[in-house]
Amino acid sequence: MNEKRLSKRMSHIQPFQAMEIQSRARVLELAGHDVIHMEIGEPDFGTPLPVIEAGKRALDEQPMWYTSALGLMPLREAIAYFYYTTYGVTVEPERVIVTAGSSAALLLTFAALLNDGDEVLMGDPGYPCNRHFVRSMNAVPVQVPVTASSGFQMTATDISTRWGIHTAAALIASPANPTGTLIADEELRKIHQEVTKRGGSLIMDEIYQGLTYDSVPNTALSILNQTDNVFVVNSFSKYFHMTGWRLGWMVVPKAYVKEMETLAQNLFISPSTPAQYAAMAAFLPETMEILEARRCELNRRRDFLVPALEAVNFRVPARPGGAFYVYADTSAVAEDSFRLSSTLLAAAHVAMTPGRDFGVNRPERYMRIAYTQPIARLEKAVDRIHRSLITGG
Repeated sequence: MNEKRLSKRMSHIQPFQAMEIQSRARVLELAGHDVIHMEIGEPDFGTPLPVIEAGKRALDEQPMWYTSALGLMPLREAIAYFYYTTYGVTVEPERVIVTAGSSAALLLTFAALLNDGDEVLMGDPGYPCNRHFVRSMNAVPVQVPVTASSGFQMTATDISTRWGIHTAAALIASPANPTGTLIADEELRKIHQEVTKRGGSLIMDEIYQGLTYDSVPNTALSILNQTDNVFVVNSFSKYFHMTGWRLGWMVVPKAYVKEMETLAQNLFISPSTPAQYAAMAAFLPETMEILEARRCELNRRRDFLVPALEAVNFRVPARPGGAFYVYADTSAVAEDSFRLSSTLLAAAHVAMTPGRDFGVNRPERYMRIAYTQPIARLEKAVDRIHRSLITGG
């Protein structure tokens, strides 16, 4: 039998621990246990009814053929209008590219920008798939250690000191996964200046845009004076609660649209047709009213969970201002967050993701905890954690 052949890049791509934990949690549930899921970045809210109804109508009324690789023009126009009415920024619909989830948007961006050996600066901790996307292009993710003192965000100083001769781009996430923190507008402007004067590109992960609690949501397209080298990635999954529809979008500089279309044609052909028709209802007033009520509920959950975790000695060094995660320092109760995660899943039936997923910057100290459960369930989870810590698991 021939030995299995794998590419070298596979040695850099590790399993997604959040999904591994979810699989183990499902086994416990099949055995009859009540597991509280706080490991996956998926809201517990269903897709808003107006979106579902729009999808059903489209299945009855529209031909389910391939669309343009760039997406349906009416949806691209709706996204552009959303930027204008919500953020006061004018975006030409031609610059909006609809994608098969934000993952496809990031893959297209990296494929368009990176050559073999090019480097992308990104904060550590950060979303694990981002570094794997870069590796898939035979490029190099440079994980810049960030701390609570900067809100777990890269700074302009980080850009200036870590930028090298092979650096092609910097990736900023705001709100960020796993920390839920935002980058300040002025710091983003400084970062953009540093990237621009080095001839690089700035990639903005705005996947959790809209889910902010202490400030008005914003976009780099509004904050920055010029965006000729800025690629903004967004999603219908998080704020719009359309995870399973697998739909996202990006706004790219006009000069890159044709190349992005060519890549999208070859890599994905087109985004899901029924999902695109459904997504056009995401911006309706009745949908936005539902989404705003859900954002307020997530705010209440955050305000409950942060002090509740601190009461059981989980320290929260940077208060999350967005998304639906708390990045908690668990070093006061355990030396290794990965072992703690396994213990709490087995003994307390609470599923959470250890810091190992998110980089190499002291991951054993941290746990990502998603508040994607009702407050009553969050309260029960914290109680179970407390009891487990008292009894030693």
